[in-house]
Amino acid sequence: MLKAGMIIAERYEVLGKIGTGGMADVYKAKDHKLNRFVAVKVLKPEFREDKTFIRKFRSEAQAAAGLTHPNIVNVFDVGDDEGVYYIVMELIEGITLKEYIAKKGKLSIKEATSIAIQVSMGLEAAHNHGIVHRDVKPQNIIISTDGKVKVTDFGIARAASSNTISSNVMGSVHYSSPEQVRGGYSDEKSDIYSLGITLYEMVTGRVPFDGDTTVAIAIKHLQEEMAPPSVYTENLPYSLEQIIFKCTQKSVGRRYEKMEDVIADLKHSLIDPQGDFVKLNDVVDTDAKTVVISDEELGEIKHTQKNRTVQRKPEVEMLEDEEYETDYDDGDDDREYERRRAAEKEKRKKKKRRTTSRAVTIVALLAGAAVLAGGVFLIVKNTGVFSKTEEPGQIQQADNKDEGMVVVPDLVGKTEEEAKALVEAVNLGKQMIGEEASDQEKGRISSQDIPAGTKVEAYTTLKYSISKGQEDLTIPEYDETVTAYAYQKSLEDMGLTVIVQKEYSEDDGTGYPVVEPGYVMAVSPEAGSAAKSGDTVTLTVSRGLDWGDGAEVPDVVGATEEDAVTSFGKWTEINITKQQSADVPAGQVISQSPEAGTAADPDEPASLVVSSGNQPPEAEPAADPGTQASADTAAQQKAAANGEVWKCTQSLNTPQNYKGGALRLELIQEVNGESEAFTVVDGKTLTFPYKLDITGSPGVSEGTLSVSEMVNGEYQQLGTYPLTFEKAE
Repeated sequence: MLKAGMIIAERYEVLGKIGTGGMADVYKAKDHKLNRFVAVKVLKPEFREDKTFIRKFRSEAQAAAGLTHPNIVNVFDVGDDEGVYYIVMELIEGITLKEYIAKKGKLSIKEATSIAIQVSMGLEAAHNHGIVHRDVKPQNIIISTDGKVKVTDFGIARAASSNTISSNVMGSVHYSSPEQVRGGYSDEKSDIYSLGITLYEMVTGRVPFDGDTTVAIAIKHLQEEMAPPSVYTENLPYSLEQIIFKCTQKSVGRRYEKMEDVIADLKHSLIDPQGDFVKLNDVVDTDAKTVVISDEELGEIKHTQKNRTVQRKPEVEMLEDEEYETDYDDGDDDREYERRRAAEKEKRKKKKRRTTSRAVTIVALLAGAAVLAGGVFLIVKNTGVFSKTEEPGQIQQADNKDEGMVVVPDLVGKTEEEAKALVEAVNLGKQMIGEEASDQEKGRISSQDIPAGTKVEAYTTLKYSISKGQEDLTIPEYDETVTAYAYQKSLEDMGLTVIVQKEYSEDDGTGYPVVEPGYVMAVSPEAGSAAKSGDTVTLTVSRGLDWGDGAEVPDVVGATEEDAVTSFGKWTEINITKQQSADVPAGQVISQSPEAGTAADPDEPASLVVSSGNQPPEAEPAADPGTQASADTAAQQKAAANGEVWKCTQSLNTPQNYKGGALRLELIQEVNGESEAFTVVDGKTLTFPYKLDITGSPGVSEGTLSVSEMVNGEYQQLGTYPLTFEKAE
């Protein structure tokens, strides 16, 4: 066991033990080279003696290090230091899915489906890189404090299976596929089986097969049919139960072909819970008699209805055939068997050619329809139906006349039935993504991911959360090891509104601050106080010692967002822009301003560009932790103090000469004869037309919006636009 303060590989300082498993202990550590916190998994001594195991362990871990995905715990480094074999991973603050299920008993259907989708997306990314997990189970799925679901321990199971100590310990055999417990070849479909068992446990609170020994459980995977999950969960949707059944078929040929298909059906189940769209290939032999299967039936069983994109490996084909072969000679010689296989192969080729031909015909028809639609649009346009023109940057009331675009309705405060009618009226999809505490009535919609009034393409899916009502809360404790970033996140996850203010710390008498910059100095109400969801909490964050206007700029490129914000703790304002990147893992800093190593005024804003990974950034991300309270919040506080709220909900078209960079939107109003300026948006990329939702000063009906774009590290004004404010009823 490692002790706090030990240094691994002259780089990772051990801070403390945070977990343990069957093969390794996990420690929180500080990476002094990149100035970030990491998790270090260190192999237990009994696994260090087998050189073959160590070799496979390292090669598998190095392969896993090539994976970068928002739903995978990223591996940063692997190595050994004087006999200590370690893996350095992304540090995730949260709990395992196993702990979460134990805490809740069973999960809601929509919550379980959402988690399964995220796990499937992580596994899909791994499979696309040729990596099979082989040990998918709730213990290897982490739910972070910000609600993200991440899969960990890729490649470890394969290394463990080569050791004399079996990897099928009690914690894993509950989720192992039949081919795994049989000791046969395992591939992507083994992960699909384990995912199905995990989903079963999420919705029922129990595993389908249990026993006193690992052998007893393994035999059940091979021989017994599991009880339908609806036996334990009365209102389980039909479609989700069918998905679980298809994932957990004992024959690999009857399962889903790939994770992409699992994700598609899971998403479909959210829209059509009772739908009969999951296709199972059923060949049932209830009397345990020999069944003679025709060539056509064999082809239907061995090939799912979706077109295959990859030829199955010979080992997997052998496993697929296993279900239909008997243990004795049925009279077919090898030549007859090969003849049947060749005939089946030719049949598939003909079917593929027919499918391709039909696809070409459909594409041609669609292209013709598109040309026709374009012609109709031009005719209508020339006749003046769309005679209204829009100048770049023009402010206008949102309408629904843009070709192919619809206006997002306001779902907040509505019931799900009311929301369904609203989204269907404008051809949008909807998806409930979870529950949250809010000041909305319990059971009504509390928030939506796309702001009301925003124009989006038709058939876009609008995601929303359901209110759990106001909850009785307790302000959590904090200590010197918890960053202000993480503490603010935990407060916001509880449903509290957080206002951040920064102050310099006192000297502890030795030339160091009492509270390090980026860490919590105080919280009001105090930790331990009672609160309700929606209440406002003021978080005071340390700026360290006051060094005047010449503070040294830290180097945070490559660090996580949390570590970067903490390192810039001395700065009063940190503007964070998300940017898609195939090279930089999601959540890591791509670039910074001011430049590292220089001296800069910490009272001036700092800017960080953070990778969103392979996914495009959201049009309007939520306010980033560590920044000061927004201008909108300040205006709302003033309005609330006067008992009235004045709002502007107009739309802003694309500003002239806009090049797609980060924007700053500032509101300027005359209040009591003096000009007041508030920042509405800072360091964000926006999608136009952009729906404004600005709270202005009480009683002031007019204002001016200044729009500037970040160019070469500096904001350049694109224009100013008049705004009108009205008193909200």
